[in-house]
Amino acid sequence: MSKPRNLSTLSTLSTLYRADQTRELDRIAIQDFGISGFTLMQRAAQATFDAMLNSYPDCKSVCVLSGAGNNGGDGYVIATLAIKAGLKTTLIQQGDINAIQGDALLAKDAFTKAGGISTKFDETLLNADVIVDAILGTGLTRNVKDDWLHIFDVVNQSSAKKVAVDIPSGLSSDTGQILGACIKADLTVTYIGLKRGLFTGQARGQVGQLIFNDLGVPTSVYEQLSKKSNTYLIPQNIITNTIKPRPRCSHKGNFGSVLLIGGGEGMSGAIRLAAEACLRSGAGLVHVATHPSHAHYINATRPEMMVKGVEEPHELDELLAKVNTIVLGPGLGKSQWARDLFTYVVNSNHPMIIDADALNLLSETPIKKDNWILTPHPKEASRLLNITAKEIESDRYSNIEKMQQKYGGVSILKGAGSLINNGSETFVCTNGNPGMSSGGMGDVLSGIIGALVAQGIDIFDAATIGVELHAQAADLAAENGEIGMLASDLFPHLRTLLNNKLSAPH
Repeated sequence: MSKPRNLSTLSTLSTLYRADQTRELDRIAIQDFGISGFTLMQRAAQATFDAMLNSYPDCKSVCVLSGAGNNGGDGYVIATLAIKAGLKTTLIQQGDINAIQGDALLAKDAFTKAGGISTKFDETLLNADVIVDAILGTGLTRNVKDDWLHIFDVVNQSSAKKVAVDIPSGLSSDTGQILGACIKADLTVTYIGLKRGLFTGQARGQVGQLIFNDLGVPTSVYEQLSKKSNTYLIPQNIITNTIKPRPRCSHKGNFGSVLLIGGGEGMSGAIRLAAEACLRSGAGLVHVATHPSHAHYINATRPEMMVKGVEEPHELDELLAKVNTIVLGPGLGKSQWARDLFTYVVNSNHPMIIDADALNLLSETPIKKDNWILTPHPKEASRLLNITAKEIESDRYSNIEKMQQKYGGVSILKGAGSLINNGSETFVCTNGNPGMSSGGMGDVLSGIIGALVAQGIDIFDAATIGVELHAQAADLAAENGEIGMLASDLFPHLRTLLNNKLSAPH
């Protein structure tokens, strides 16, 4: 297993918190540092109101939907600010108005004193420029149902801009799963601690633009959290901080040698993509072992690849002796040929990236190793853990931890908000786009990571940097549009990013 990092070195990273941890941050700020809960509520409301007007400066009317808890209290303060700013303001009270207490009750009373009147839900009242979602907050753990389903549906169909207070109602703060139904926000303003559920899975389609405000809470509050988080956003500068210019006297032997094994009969494309990605990501030498039926032409347009057709596993021996890293799986298939190669190679001592059909074969005969990286998408992960893909997506954080515990090394769970886990920490990728929903993207990723490992980068760092590099390259490629983007469109942008260029070559 990759060595756990000293948490003190991660202090400058964006830490992600579970709901219970953010409640603990609130408690420490209030009880130990003397910041009243109502003060925090006022600051949260002001931060949301300011972000709303900054994002939608032409806003003339606001409809606030408030729940009965503290999230609803934020809504009452936002509505009060809107009244004082001269905006046409409607507040719809959701939930039991008699259950409002504490700071939320203070906020409700201040709203009433400012001339505000709360009303029950009416679809016609949603006719506003902006709808503020202050209904459920981070404490939700059960599915939204009954009347809420209709309300959420009507809100989502409205043409108004939706601004979520702390988190879109209906979204799990811990997992990013939609709990029955969810408000689809255009803008979410979150406070004090970044919530894990805002960054992965279904959340990526619900949060919209995300703005964070710490509400003036001192950094020492975070230091006193009893159970430290081990979940972080990947730093945006991780590539430039890790990949440095090459020495003038370097040669190909300085940058590793990779063997990519895959491409069963009739499936040459995946291994071809992975191999070029490996070259484009800086590997010194790239060898390909593939099915003899297409070995003679697989490098026709990229002669820098050294390709060998392999009939029997023992034919790999010479190649295995030459390389320091293996990528196993792109286009491998599940034929007897594929199974024989997999069985022969999987116990190698080389650092290894396991992808595609190699993951499916691994799920049939699970083994655990410390020096490999698994790269499944949710369906492949479901086979590795013997559960459904829906169950994988219901709690991506928990399931990537289970996968790493079962198979060792480093696990990547691909998808919107890809996760990387080494048994001690989880990193989350916030880049990438829907244009990546096309064949071959995963093969490119495995080739990228293989190149980074071959160049001597620790497997956890290589997995993390590789995911980020892959996503950032896809975002550059998407500047020409997401629809129709190909995996090979990433290649020029890999060079741009690895060489720290400001724009892609023309």
